[in-house]
Amino acid sequence: MFRTALILLTLVTQPVAAQSPLSGAEFDAYTRGKTLFYGFDGRAYGVERYLPNRRVIWSFLDGNCVEGVWYEQENQICFLYEDRLDPQCWVFSQSGGGLTAQFEGDPTATELYEAEDIGEEMLCYGPDVGV
Repeated sequence: MFRTALILLTLVTQPVAAQSPLSGAEFDAYTRGKTLFYGFDGRAYGVERYLPNRRVIWSFLDGNCVEGVWYEQENQICFLYEDRLDPQCWVFSQSGGGLTAQFEGDPTATELYEAEDIGEEMLCYGPDVGV
């Protein structure tokens, strides 16, 4: 009994091995043709549709969608969107629960995770019109 408890305690206190970052080819194979919802701190954060030729459409679930492209750079997947000039780079890894994304690979920065199906569609409203 004591030995079993000691083994369990050892397993619990050991750090979890870090997931290997996905390469661009692995990321493309996992995401291409999919629409993935991402969560942050237990809440829905945003949604991204992955199109051919490394093109994407992103929304913060507000109906405003921006088009962009992604590329691989130094173990990160970087996104360039039409509404900003600076790339948004993330380290993506995959586990049994889907993707996780760490902003710029910084453990103190935002970490997103692939949310389970939340029963919503990606909505993209047209450009602002009217008065």
